[in-house]
Amino acid sequence: MDLKQLQYFTCVAELGSFTRASNTLNIAQPALSRQIRMLEVELRQNLLIRNGRGVSMTEAGKVLLEHSLGILHQVERVKEELGKVRGAMAGHVVVGLPPSLLKVLAVPLTKTFRARLPNASLSICEGLSVTMHEALVAGRLDVALLYNVIPSAEVETFPLLEEELFLMTARFDDAPDSITLRDVAGTPLIIPSRPNSIRMLVESELANIGCRPHIELEIDGVSAILELVADGYGSAVLTRSAVTSLADASRFTVRKIVEPVLSSKLAMAISLRHPATLTQQLFIDLIREHIREWLGYPSET
Repeated sequence: MDLKQLQYFTCVAELGSFTRASNTLNIAQPALSRQIRMLEVELRQNLLIRNGRGVSMTEAGKVLLEHSLGILHQVERVKEELGKVRGAMAGHVVVGLPPSLLKVLAVPLTKTFRARLPNASLSICEGLSVTMHEALVAGRLDVALLYNVIPSAEVETFPLLEEELFLMTARFDDAPDSITLRDVAGTPLIIPSRPNSIRMLVESELANIGCRPHIELEIDGVSAILELVADGYGSAVLTRSAVTSLADASRFTVRKIVEPVLSSKLAMAISLRHPATLTQQLFIDLIREHIREWLGYPSET
């Protein structure tokens, strides 16, 4: 077997689909299938089973995947160590950012990354926390910033910050500074569909006080939600940073939610199935640094 075959097999196994893997690897599906078949013939084992939903692994495939992840990781570490010897740290990092942070962090992160790791490459993806959690476990992301992440044996998280949630409405005068959660229940909301992290948090906290949300519209996109709120179609429950980073804050009335106070917890997450390479570890430090700067904290020395 060769490393390229292991890479192809790992991609198909983790994505559960030859079609998705061929798109990710930028290789024709027949050629990809041929390489996997050659690997199966060499190992004299069936590794994958095709079904109506894609592919699943045989027991032999599960064993090979476990070893393949370790082998490919060690290869990346060797490349990085050799690059370090010649003074040129190389490697690749794929990071996932939620929409409210993409605009704030993507550009400064990229500039710092290029300045400090000129021979490494960076990919930044935008996504909802639930989707990015799945991508992290599957190996499609190396690092992700997730809101209200559910503890998992497959993912390690590092708390970064806790942001209070506010009720956003179209601008009007003489609005009180706060609103109780019970009153939020009677407010027509424009809110993302499940399993958006804030949607799940709002529903859970309302259920705790015996209420349900009044959902006017389900929209999966913070920018679109804010535009509809500004035009008076309903209200939204969001963090203040979502408004300041994605819209003109002067168009909105922002009221703190109380009794109880609602907060959204942001954490950095990495997969425990795919140990971080040296380049990824350095990038994780960069994220911490930029989060501190965004919050207005002095840089750590």
